[in-house]
Amino acid sequence: MDIISDVFRKTRPDRKKLKKFGFMEEGDCLFYEREFADGAFLAKITVDENDAVTGKVIEKELDEEYVNIYSQYGAFVNQVREGYISILEEIRDACFVKDDFLFPQTKRIVSHIKKQYGARPEFLWKKFPDYAVFREKGSGKWFAIVMNVDGSKVSLEKKKEYEIIDVRCDKKMIDALKDEKGFHEAYHMNKDSWLSIVLDESLDDEVIFSLIEQSHDVTDVSDHWIIPANPEYYDVVHCFDHSDSQLWKQSSDIHVGDIVYMYVASPYSAILYKCMAEETDIPYEYKDKKVSMNRVMRLRLLKRFDPKKYTFAYLNTLGIRAIRGPRRLKKEMVEKLGSFEFEEVDTAFSFICEIQGKAVRFFDRETDFFRISEIFVFFDPYCRKDRSFE
Repeated sequence: MDIISDVFRKTRPDRKKLKKFGFMEEGDCLFYEREFADGAFLAKITVDENDAVTGKVIEKELDEEYVNIYSQYGAFVNQVREGYISILEEIRDACFVKDDFLFPQTKRIVSHIKKQYGARPEFLWKKFPDYAVFREKGSGKWFAIVMNVDGSKVSLEKKKEYEIIDVRCDKKMIDALKDEKGFHEAYHMNKDSWLSIVLDESLDDEVIFSLIEQSHDVTDVSDHWIIPANPEYYDVVHCFDHSDSQLWKQSSDIHVGDIVYMYVASPYSAILYKCMAEETDIPYEYKDKKVSMNRVMRLRLLKRFDPKKYTFAYLNTLGIRAIRGPRRLKKEMVEKLGSFEFEEVDTAFSFICEIQGKAVRFFDRETDFFRISEIFVFFDPYCRKDRSFE
């Protein structure tokens, strides 16, 4: 039985309050004594320079520590133990501040997460009230989970409490680290995409900070996408002239309400449209020698852009080096795109293009910058430049 740990679990001392309570200062430590059980016993409590609490009970008649309170349960022993615990609880309630986490390294890690990412712990489960989740602010996805577990859960000492943090990792990194000191295969989470780190000072904080950063980057995504389109084969430039809605092959995890930027290849090499996915996962079976698909999405036009503004050269400055297929944009990219003030292009296009539910194929081709592959749009054949496909 560890009475001190049980009473002061997840608390930290306020040293000013301790002094006001009656603790005496000796060097960097604070000491307190009080008689109880009709003066037969003396409680001695110490708070050291690291705010660690220790205590013991002295049997005054013998002038020695009364250790029975830790292992025996007779009526007299119980009375002494309860008197001691009552003193400790009074000190805790008057002089200690509630803390969400147990160990110093955990507290440093959590402080770093709050400062670096603006994420605060969320305690979501009644069954596990000490488990804390941290979310990426933009996507709302979890990038770290702090848990207190028995050591047996992470191949450590049984019946000893540890705190761990689970972070997202790719499978190769998990396989490389999970058997190293301080790491363990993910507890409570998917073992193929999460890794557990033991917060017991066995790893430097900087190592853990780096893994948290990688985990955060995985979730630091917006619901904004960029998809390529090829005007060499189809009149993509005019596809929204007659209708503000188009069907498009859905080859990525785009959801209703997501924003989709349409990048049109050479000779434009620029984003021309901003759309919203208003319907997704529409069944559509199509297959030939070049193409196979089983679902499409409906995009609603929100805005046209001047071809001279969102050029490939500008996208390069945002870290977008190639657009080979649908890709999710990081939040910082979306913010930079949104900071550019664009003028809408006059509706000077007159080519009519109505959706008739017929499949039109985009074939792979080399461009000056990238290869387009497996991108499809659906509109009437008379909109196509090459009528040989009718």
